[in-house]
Amino acid sequence: MSQVTSSYTYSDAIYGFHHPITIPYENSIQELAQYLLIKHDLPIYAKEALEINLKEFIEDRTKEYFQRTTHELINKARNHEINVDDIIKDWEKVMREEMVEFGEKKCASDEELFAIAYHKLVHSPALETMLQLEHMYSKTVREKTEEKNASIKKLSEKQSQEMNQAVDKLEKGMTESKINDLVAKHYETHSLLQGRLTSELDTIKEAQRREYREWIMQMVEQNQAISSLPAPRYLSPESFFFFVLNYLLSSPLTPPAFNAFTSNTHNRNMDNMNAGILEESFTIHLGSQLKQMHNIRILSANVMDLCTVQDAEELSEPTPQILQTALGLYSNDLSGLVLMTDNKIGSRLTQEFQEMCQRSTEFHFPHIDDQLNHISNEVQQYLKKNGGETNRNANSELLQPGDFYMTKHSNLAQVHVIFHIVSDDSLRGSDINSRHPVVLGLRHILKTACSNDVTSLTIPLLLQYDMTEDMTISWCEKRAELVFKCVKGFMIEMASWGGSDLKNLQFMLPQGISHAVFASLTEMLPRIFKESNPKILK
Repeated sequence: MSQVTSSYTYSDAIYGFHHPITIPYENSIQELAQYLLIKHDLPIYAKEALEINLKEFIEDRTKEYFQRTTHELINKARNHEINVDDIIKDWEKVMREEMVEFGEKKCASDEELFAIAYHKLVHSPALETMLQLEHMYSKTVREKTEEKNASIKKLSEKQSQEMNQAVDKLEKGMTESKINDLVAKHYETHSLLQGRLTSELDTIKEAQRREYREWIMQMVEQNQAISSLPAPRYLSPESFFFFVLNYLLSSPLTPPAFNAFTSNTHNRNMDNMNAGILEESFTIHLGSQLKQMHNIRILSANVMDLCTVQDAEELSEPTPQILQTALGLYSNDLSGLVLMTDNKIGSRLTQEFQEMCQRSTEFHFPHIDDQLNHISNEVQQYLKKNGGETNRNANSELLQPGDFYMTKHSNLAQVHVIFHIVSDDSLRGSDINSRHPVVLGLRHILKTACSNDVTSLTIPLLLQYDMTEDMTISWCEKRAELVFKCVKGFMIEMASWGGSDLKNLQFMLPQGISHAVFASLTEMLPRIFKESNPKILK
């Protein structure tokens, strides 16, 4: 269907502007009104009148468009100007692209086949063995990572000692030129060593990834072949376990000491990790007529602890969080986390997160560096193409507060999707409101989560990860009230957005927050959200 562009004009005694609108308009009028309010710096009280005017304008222009299009088609039919063959080709194209039974028969890609195979095995008796295999792969990667870090540290200490000796000899024949040469030599040696060790580690990860994926496909094929025999009990969980055990013992990518299958010593480590975490849970109902039930949790923790997998050296078995991640990986019940970052993709603020992702092999998705590079390239192309329309610098990777990008993971403890939202220093102030770009960015994150089967989401309640002296009790209460009310409004909107329901919402507070502030915020939550209190009839 062809489209036309109409110029919408808004004016009153003070304000006036023009904005082009494509007819038919298929997006949200409310979002368009909010965009125009921000772009043209209009007062908030003009929003209601602006929405009404926009709705009337779009309806009138849409009616005119279809009337004009209809008259043109009728006149062409009367004058025998319509090409029936072109119409048939258009219908054929639509039927082929929109309906499965008429579409082109394409083979599933390797990624789709692997996803199907993994999902089938992960919901079978093979689950425990799969997790053990991943665990031993992770142990190998961490051992190599520790060796890499130790080698780099040893070289740095040696170079530091050489530099100190050179400086001490500055008045005894050592010149500044020689010191500069020594610095250049140290930098080159350090870069070569780091590059070589990183390359070796990446090679191990790629070999593990390839071997693991081949193993999964072989197990599915073997399972299907055996299931077709008269006695399917041939592939019992015990025989399957010992088959994989022999396979692992013969693999060069796993550690030689493979005696970790029978120990349960990781329980004490889990207890240590959970010690000192403040948390409170609620069940609430939201909605005007058809109410939806949601689970809300508020807790105090380090954001990295929510997705960190404990060191394989300390654990002899995979943690329950890894089990949860595996079961929900290819499902419509994903878990997400909102991670605050700055306006440069892959900056130092996310360095700790990137290092955590690199502690083990990513078997299902591109590694974190590859994902960030791809996102950076996409942003560059977008800015070059639309830089004039967005008033952004087309020659930089810088984003604006409220923008966010997503990365997906299978090697984190409790998270499948990370929403990296751009923030700035204005969040440290106390005068932000519901129109702040980061708050509006949270709305878009919730909308994206509902559209992509993310049913559990963790949000930093104070939009900060660390407590500072400026964050008084009144500051925390004011910030928490703003986020509570905005998120509640966004969740009510979700009913009209469609997609999945956000079943579990987790508000995270900085680690080390006082018990008094935590208690104050937990008392505030049920006042803002309607807590579910069942009535007992006697």
